[in-house]
Amino acid sequence: MTPHVTGASVKAADRAHVFHSWSAQALIDPLAVAGAEGSYFWDYDGNRFLDFSSQLVNTNIGHQHPKVVAAIQEQAARLCTLAPGFAVDVRSEAARLIAERTPGDLDKIFFTNGGAEAVENAVRMARLHTGRQKVLSAYRSYHGATAAAINLTGDPRRWPSDTASAGVVHFWGPFLYRSPFHATTEQEECERALAHLADTIAFEGPQSVAAVILESVPGTAGIMTPPPGYLAGVRELCDRYGIVFILDEVMSGFGRTGKWFAAEHWDVTPDLITFAKGVNSGYVPLGGVAISGAIAETFATRPYPGGLTYSGHPLACAAAVATINAMEEEDVVGNAARIGADVIGPGLAEIAERHPSVGEVRGLGTFWALELVRDKGTREPLVPYNAAGADNAPMAEFAAACKASGLWPFVNMNRTHVVPPCTVTEAEAKEGLALLDEALTVADRHTTGS
Repeated sequence: MTPHVTGASVKAADRAHVFHSWSAQALIDPLAVAGAEGSYFWDYDGNRFLDFSSQLVNTNIGHQHPKVVAAIQEQAARLCTLAPGFAVDVRSEAARLIAERTPGDLDKIFFTNGGAEAVENAVRMARLHTGRQKVLSAYRSYHGATAAAINLTGDPRRWPSDTASAGVVHFWGPFLYRSPFHATTEQEECERALAHLADTIAFEGPQSVAAVILESVPGTAGIMTPPPGYLAGVRELCDRYGIVFILDEVMSGFGRTGKWFAAEHWDVTPDLITFAKGVNSGYVPLGGVAISGAIAETFATRPYPGGLTYSGHPLACAAAVATINAMEEEDVVGNAARIGADVIGPGLAEIAERHPSVGEVRGLGTFWALELVRDKGTREPLVPYNAAGADNAPMAEFAAACKASGLWPFVNMNRTHVVPPCTVTEAEAKEGLALLDEALTVADRHTTGS
């Protein structure tokens, strides 16, 4: 950092020239960040924040991991970039390391720049493989902001861009706490959600459906872990009708749930997996599609009509190789599983007992959500669906209280997510839970019993 750089100068330049995602530009006040390390980042005034958001749930290996930083530096000195048509050692090694960890025979890796492009290409592959056009996705989902991905997305960010002609049909996935099927048990929710999906396929015409895409564990939409048997049931429906099953592991992959891929929890193998984020913790943009043997064979002698200038970028792939190797050497996936089972899960259960604003706790690994409510009995959300402005004040106040205490939260609608780096220590997790416990007293003020 050069001496003349200040938080004020960084923010002034940002406000003058940077156009931010998902924002009304005149209404935002971005924090100027001076640095980061491990589970923390800090501003130019020395205020330090425990990163319980992992930025956008992508810094799975934490900030500034020395092995990954060194790998990027070494690769930059050796070979910064090369077109995707060449064979490059780090690209080949990144693909091998990913393929070793994917379930089943998903052994071919198509690299993209991020998760949305991974989804775009997975859908394209499914359509070309089947000769069909329709793709089914869940309402409670987020798949990216590019053309097909935003139409597949279920949450309200889709609405301004929804063309209603993109070949996408939405359905209800399982979510017992707010069951659309009037279920009272996980088994009922599973059975009724599968029956609903089967009906949707039947009424849309199975012969017209190319793919069903699901997040293995929905991320931004609420970290609803699927009930036992659900993903296997979707696999069976896809097999029955020759439909490609795509699992979106952009957020849930690479250790986040305490497994390399979340699908492992339910012993399910899809036809395609999309990934990004944790593959190299976002140190250099990278995503991709892991492809089954049958779909790869479709393009053995038939050209695949898709590609990107930066597909398998050497700097990004070097970061992925270093990330995966470091995660293996340091048992980062095991750490995520242990911290979730021994610290975060029990800690959040205790917090829920103390706070009238916490309606439900759910998650696994370092991937958790708290459903905040006005009333535990009625389950009325703390703020209305897609609330903004004054309607969203309770959640805004809660988020501000977190930040004032040194905790950086991941807040969406009426939820706060607990998603620290997979490298988080027990002490750091307990520190974050204590700060969260304190901040929830602000949310409690907006409950019916307050």
